[in-house]
Amino acid sequence: MPIDVYWRIGTHGDQRSLRNRLVSRGDWSPVVPGSIAPGLRGGRPDGYTHLDHMADVARASELSGFVGGLLPSFPFTDDPWAAAASLARETTTYRFMIAYQPGFLHPVQAARMSATLQSATGGRVVYNIISGGGGPAQLWWGDKVDHDDRYARTSEFLDVLKGVWEDGPFDYDGRFYRVEGARLPAHLAGQPFPEIYFSGSSPAAIEAAGRHADHYLSWLEPFPALAAKFDQVREHSAATGRTPRFAVRADVLARETEEEAWEEIRRGWRHVDPARLTGPGATGDSVGWLRGQSFVDWPVRGFRELEAAPNVWGGFHLLRGGPAFGLVGSYRQVAARLDELVELGVDAFILAGVPHLEEAHRVGERVLPLLRGPVRTPVRTAKGNL
Repeated sequence: MPIDVYWRIGTHGDQRSLRNRLVSRGDWSPVVPGSIAPGLRGGRPDGYTHLDHMADVARASELSGFVGGLLPSFPFTDDPWAAAASLARETTTYRFMIAYQPGFLHPVQAARMSATLQSATGGRVVYNIISGGGGPAQLWWGDKVDHDDRYARTSEFLDVLKGVWEDGPFDYDGRFYRVEGARLPAHLAGQPFPEIYFSGSSPAAIEAAGRHADHYLSWLEPFPALAAKFDQVREHSAATGRTPRFAVRADVLARETEEEAWEEIRRGWRHVDPARLTGPGATGDSVGWLRGQSFVDWPVRGFRELEAAPNVWGGFHLLRGGPAFGLVGSYRQVAARLDELVELGVDAFILAGVPHLEEAHRVGERVLPLLRGPVRTPVRTAKGNL
């Protein structure tokens, strides 16, 4: 079966490299010499926006062989729904994986929005369902629902969304949602339902994923831990008669040689605040984050102490925002580790690199062709849609 490989599109700006955390492109930070999209030319604004930069990343990753891109959602990012609608016309076959928390949309409205985008793009919408990591970021949204109830709410949300999409008129009387006679407009009915990538590492998340996920999505972890987590999802899925598939989100730092790759890490490590090397820090109630940090023997002094397994490095969060674990090594080593994950049952990846634009070309052209299995390449139709 072909592997789906997505790239990440930063919806909040980007660094120029892992060596320096200064955001210099595609953001709302003050424009200074060296900034791009927006930037300066002859001392004047160059007319480009952060959306232009996102479009560059989408086109670059589509050209380099990625099936689509993840559009993240945080309090400090652009809205991924609006971004997907804007970027769809910049690409031809590229799928947009929209990250969102169900608690902040009504499922009937989510169904109408999604079906509209499916109709406009020829079926290029994919869901990344997240239920929130708690803490200040969750309160920013005005959401005070506790951890396990957020997953119960997500499960109800998807029950309603699917019911409206597939069985309207649809009635539902649940703990979080109640609808009567809900349905899609006639001209939107019949659109393909988006694939669901479902995130979360807690027992409540794994149970909900077993019911709803087309792909259970995990951050990268040491491979034995991932295998054990996948077995838990399989167990919960068996009770519903579903056969789960698995996806992994991972940063990639790949170079011609392993030494070159680790040199990039070393140069970025010089700028890490020593106070961050004592422990994982505050995280809200995200089980996935705490789980990832449990694989590190804190405190650490040198960057190679964060290598949990060959080429599996747990310090990316110290060089840029986001999850801790990613792959570091030569092009062949990184491809080999991805092949090992496929052997564990993974058939989809969301990869990322800093900076997103240049690394999309590098990973797409130098790593993906080395994978043993085929990578899905969407075929452009006469209308330019999937």
